[in-house]
Amino acid sequence: MMIINKKKEIFLGQRFDKDKSAWQMPQGGIDRGEKELTAFKREMLEETGIGKDYKIIIKSKKYFYYNLPKYLQKRLWQGKFVGQKQKWFLIDYFGEDKDINIKTKKPEFQKWNWTSKESMLKLIVPFKRKLYKEIVDEFKDFL
Repeated sequence: MMIINKKKEIFLGQRFDKDKSAWQMPQGGIDRGEKELTAFKREMLEETGIGKDYKIIIKSKKYFYYNLPKYLQKRLWQGKFVGQKQKWFLIDYFGEDKDINIKTKKPEFQKWNWTSKESMLKLIVPFKRKLYKEIVDEFKDFL
């Protein structure tokens, strides 16, 4: 999901990876039998602590795809998957920064910040850059 604040800045989290530059937007999988909307709400709460003070602006019209680099394919997801197919939601967060909580039950991020779309595209893990450019392009009328 792409979460934006009042200034149209984008939420980015720094993953607990060895690579200190591992920044990304919150994302997650859809459990078997789960609806996209239910999965989005669950993942947003699990990764950011955001469960209120937001509204969905738009859902992506298409699915987006990316492949993991070869060196990560066996390390992540027990080697079962080589990439992901994703549906994205653009979220307007109008709550307070103090209400964002990344110290959840199973934290994904060690740090987070708000950033411009230009800075986000520079900070993002390189193998997701093309995907994120496509998402920014789809949501450009709202950013």
